[in-house]
Amino acid sequence: MTTAPPTGPYQHYVYAYPHKTAYRPLPDRPSLTSLWEREDKSALSLYLHIPFCEVRCGFCNLFTRIGAPDGLTGAYLDALERQATAVRDALGDGDGTRFATAAFGGGTPTFLTARELNRLCDIAEHRMGADLRAVPLSVEASPATATADRLAVLAERGTTRLSLGVQSFVDSEARAAVRPQRRADVEAALGRIRDAAIPVLNIDLIYGIDGQTEETWLHSLDAALAWRPEELYLYPLYVRPLTGLDRHRPDSGRDPAWDEQRLRLYRSGRDHLLAQGYVQQSMRMFRRADAPPQGADDYACQTDGMIGLGCGARSYTSALHYSFDYAVGMHEIRGIIDDYVATTDFSRAAVGYRIDPREARRRHLLQSLLQADGLDTADYRARFGSLPADDFGAELDALAHQGWLADPTGARLRLTAEGLAHSDAVGPRLFSPAVRAAMAAYERK
Repeated sequence: MTTAPPTGPYQHYVYAYPHKTAYRPLPDRPSLTSLWEREDKSALSLYLHIPFCEVRCGFCNLFTRIGAPDGLTGAYLDALERQATAVRDALGDGDGTRFATAAFGGGTPTFLTARELNRLCDIAEHRMGADLRAVPLSVEASPATATADRLAVLAERGTTRLSLGVQSFVDSEARAAVRPQRRADVEAALGRIRDAAIPVLNIDLIYGIDGQTEETWLHSLDAALAWRPEELYLYPLYVRPLTGLDRHRPDSGRDPAWDEQRLRLYRSGRDHLLAQGYVQQSMRMFRRADAPPQGADDYACQTDGMIGLGCGARSYTSALHYSFDYAVGMHEIRGIIDDYVATTDFSRAAVGYRIDPREARRRHLLQSLLQADGLDTADYRARFGSLPADDFGAELDALAHQGWLADPTGARLRLTAEGLAHSDAVGPRLFSPAVRAAMAAYERK
């Protein structure tokens, strides 16, 4: 029996396909050498994951733990270096291996001290061979950890983009999202980031928080715009299982009133940013029209290889997406981190999802269509030897019938404005039955 596509405008934020809840232990534990030996390694993306935060926000279901006992961050970096050595050995030392982008995420990478951040950069450069000063390097931070000494390290090591999770400039809304912070501290952090002269500042904001109104939402947007950020990400609030908000507001099914509130706030925020000279790149991402180019707007796993280091990171080859075990609950996350730190042999993939040719086509369609620029049908045909309508005609017809797909027979498939607004429903509609079934069967932990 297959699992039916979900309904409602807010189902999944599809930042990668398939979701890690579709991953399973790999019985054969393939060697990394065998996985990468036939891959194109000329423009890889490198991602280093730091699974620590000073606090855990109420909406967060990312792979992260609160704080770190003495010595754990150092031991984690030791394991990261062992993994980097094994991965680089598997990639080989030929001239064909090159990294085109790099990113540090989490968790909160700036949870690390300035000295530890320097070591993190050394691992990326000296162990993996990524030239951080020659490629776009994006780093995530929180207001409390965006200190002058950490920012100085990041700027000196080549960071081109700093993403700051603010979520709201209204203190009462931050508290409602279980994110203890004061606006004064946020503003101070933004001042330090601008003083560090990192070329691109991104500010994350959330809509749909309890007590939020259109007036307070626009107030937060204007507070962010006062810093003239090169990018803004607008995220709808989700209440996910095993998160802090889930304990206070269990998700018992669709809430049409909340759906309508989030859609209304999204539209007002989108229109406000467009009027202020920002260009919409996806449902969530807006870039200032005069911002410096940074390469790809969002990492797109439909075309590029990804090397992920760290116990919460994913790696992508053309035939396999792989990672380590996944959890949301604090006890389970701590166990996975402890296991990672104790690992000495990183030469094999342990958990993943195999990508057959049909899933590769689906991934390309899905990840392209969720960008405002859409999908170039000629590029798709050059890669797969067919047209999207040949492979996914029924799904595309359904989106067009809904009014979410503009000109389904054109040379470029794009979502309409309303289709972009419903991206978190469009993406899950394109999941394969096999992926939906695997996600539904996942046992939360």
